[in-house]
Amino acid sequence: MADRPLVVVDAENARRSRWPNLSKHELLERARKWAKREGVDLLVVFDGDAPENAPDVSSALHADDEIVRIVTEHDGPVWLVTSDRELRRRVGERAEKTLGGGAYLAQI
Repeated sequence: MADRPLVVVDAENARRSRWPNLSKHELLERARKWAKREGVDLLVVFDGDAPENAPDVSSALHADDEIVRIVTEHDGPVWLVTSDRELRRRVGERAEKTLGGGAYLAQI
């Protein structure tokens, strides 16, 4: 079991939580700096094409389904970043902590 939480970010939801919206690249840059500072592992999940291919980036046709799969299969603590109520419901108590997209952007 992993000691460090895995923070799974619903990328499109988070980057569009505040105006002006963050670009995909800016979200990744800021999220990576935050994860390093906080001592957590990071996985940013994009709908469709991701801006780059990296170990901390994932993309899927249906990001919500991918996020539920990741959270369900991960052996360790998971934090979820999304303001999507349906996604929060689907993940349920499997997420140790949930952050809204806007609150997350304010931190990063």
